[in-house]
Amino acid sequence: MDDATIERVRAVVLAIPPGETASYGEVAARAGLRSARLVGRILSEDGHDLPWHRVLRADGTCAPHLATEQSARLRAEGVLMVDGRLPRERRR
Repeated sequence: MDDATIERVRAVVLAIPPGETASYGEVAARAGLRSARLVGRILSEDGHDLPWHRVLRADGTCAPHLATEQSARLRAEGVLMVDGRLPRERRR
């Protein structure tokens, strides 16, 4: 994975405004990538200073190993999860 790819993903995640979310696939598409999994890998390795909590799985759920913290951060921004999932009407 090259530095330009990492920087494109970082820029896309930084551009997600507070109170909004995007899926890993949406971030990948905006960054010109085919792999949503690559976005997850980049965020896990180089996303500690990014609003990583605004990136959700395609089904509107949080990353399982971070679900408590991720949903709390989203709640602080006014994004409410219902039964651990972003309501369908809030997803793109």
